[in-house]
Amino acid sequence: MERILFGDNQFFAVNHISDEKSRAQSIKFREDSAIIKTLDEARALGINTFMCTTHDRIANICEIVRNDPEKYKDFKIFPCMPYAHKYANAVTELGIAGTIKQYVPGNLFGTMLKGGMAYLSKDFLSITELLIDAEMKMFNGINTPVVFLQNVITDLLLGLHADEILIGFYNHVKKKYNAEAGFITMNLPKLLDVLEKGGIENPIICSSINKVGFRMSGGKDIYEETLKARKFRAIAMQVLGGGAINPKEAIEYVCNLPNIESILFGASSRANIENTVSTIRFFDTQ
Repeated sequence: MERILFGDNQFFAVNHISDEKSRAQSIKFREDSAIIKTLDEARALGINTFMCTTHDRIANICEIVRNDPEKYKDFKIFPCMPYAHKYANAVTELGIAGTIKQYVPGNLFGTMLKGGMAYLSKDFLSITELLIDAEMKMFNGINTPVVFLQNVITDLLLGLHADEILIGFYNHVKKKYNAEAGFITMNLPKLLDVLEKGGIENPIICSSINKVGFRMSGGKDIYEETLKARKFRAIAMQVLGGGAINPKEAIEYVCNLPNIESILFGASSRANIENTVSTIRFFDTQ
């Protein structure tokens, strides 16, 4: 993985600091061309990995990338699934069986038969595999070396002690897509315990890691000890602590931690991208 990863929150009006900024971002990125422009600005600064949700509009971005293979030959996307709001809305409107039918396209007598049997037998692992396959369709022809499970599902499965589904996600991504599975979580230590117990060595885990302990279940101290003592590939997100930390101070803290392989951030302007990239590179050389 590259040291710096570019996220997508700003494209879909997710802002932890203010609703006003969310509204401004929603207006700025209402056209796909504005998203591509910002991605190209990030690429010009040496960021070639885009870590994004499976929001419907990402399909449009993938189509643009597919249609210009020479320009985007070094570009990678790390899909993060599922996009929970999409499925929550569908279940409300269509029910569980209807949602499976809506989001699992393919051969009527193959994919749908498997989906129907999985639903009737409550074979949640099979349902998970079908939904992964449905979400991955938009990334056909795109370089996706790592595929992530979103924290809303990761942490739900952790709470339910549904360890076999977490391990199943890892195995399916590896077997079907020849990719590595990553996990996003707000409880890094507990997730690492589960993955190691399930036989996954040196897993990729993306988690909130910041100086004030923002969204770090168990507290900052246990995260620091886990980073120091255990083997896994950490991606730090929400390094600004939801806007509570000065950017320079926040990045210095994360860059000085052991075992942080990558830093994930989002920004809506070239100036902010450039400032963040230069700050990370400065502290990496200290």
